[in-house]
Amino acid sequence: MSEQQSETEKDLTPRTNQVLSEPATVQACQADYAAGADIRLRLGWKDAS
Repeated sequence: MSEQQSETEKDLTPRTNQVLSEPATVQACQADYAAGADIRLRLGWKDAS
């Protein structure tokens, strides 16, 4: 931490964002949806697959 930065000041250093760095392709969306099947099942959603 620099001398000018107080301990209560937030760190505003830019970082890479995985959501923005990956393209939104049909395959990526299908994989993401499939990965959440267990969550939807636990929540009791009708379309759990």
